[in-house]
Amino acid sequence: MVWYVLYTSAKAEKKVAERLREENVEVFLPLHRQKRRWSDRIKVVDKPLFGSYVFVKCTDFRLRELLLVYGVSRIVYYLGRPAKVRDSEIEAIKEFLQIAQDKEIITNGDQVDILCGPFKDKSAKVLNVGRDFATLVLEELGAKIYVPLLDIDKKKTEQIQ
Repeated sequence: MVWYVLYTSAKAEKKVAERLREENVEVFLPLHRQKRRWSDRIKVVDKPLFGSYVFVKCTDFRLRELLLVYGVSRIVYYLGRPAKVRDSEIEAIKEFLQIAQDKEIITNGDQVDILCGPFKDKSAKVLNVGRDFATLVLEELGAKIYVPLLDIDKKKTEQIQ
């Protein structure tokens, strides 16, 4: 049994994974938590790490049958054969998700602590979050700075009892 990759219909990854599990197929759908903003609220949702992709562990023959599952568009091919994914790569994705799970999600308006650099141990407010950097305001200096996301941590709120 080998891990293969299936391409699904748009935004159907969770439903396809559910249907495949009903067919007794071992499925891996890596999900990560993400804050989503609607007009009236902010909600934390589980989003697929790889949009429209689902990993399945099965035989080559069984893989072809999975094309009949509603929502599965096609098998992902590499060099003319179904793309195989090593167990070590699946484990690396799981390990990455475990590490990422412990990180707080930082959004606009959050109070953060700067972990390193010239402003180490200072607190700041997040103005904007980009792909790799955040724009922060150091209120005590009235300065706007750009800091890598890896160098900041969400300020822990203390419980009042």
